[in-house]
Amino acid sequence: MSETPHFPHGAMRRKDREITDRSEMESIIRSAKTMYMALAENNTPFLVPLHFAFDGTVLYFHSAKAGTKIEILKRNQVVCFAISDYFGVEESEFPCDFEARHRTVIGMGKASFVNTDAEKIKALDLIVAKFTEKTFTYPQAKLDATMVVRIEIDSLKGKKHGC
Repeated sequence: MSETPHFPHGAMRRKDREITDRSEMESIIRSAKTMYMALAENNTPFLVPLHFAFDGTVLYFHSAKAGTKIEILKRNQVVCFAISDYFGVEESEFPCDFEARHRTVIGMGKASFVNTDAEKIKALDLIVAKFTEKTFTYPQAKLDATMVVRIEIDSLKGKKHGC
């Protein structure tokens, strides 16, 4: 495990909605196509949606080699991420009693840049497989122009309702 601060949240208030089973949390991670990753620099948050993949141990996402998230990650590798399955809304007679049916995982981790073509290809194959059964060969020029980031997961919390 990397040197990441403890999870910023305390105990879950609604224990009846808490997911404690790691395999159920991993199922949510595997089923979703989009992850929201939060970064911070100089006490300013930055949140970005990403297509991602999970290999059973770490998360991967791809990016251009330059941009806000890459520049922040060069200075602060600690990230928080949220991944959800959304199943609609439970309506009520009262507007404040509507509830989302969902399964959500929030995690903390440490990001690092992937430097080998072999790991880049592995990550890209995992990401592409979420969207198609086709397989691809990546031209070297595209691999060279693509940044792949690995997130070592330090902590996970899960919550569900209406599922």
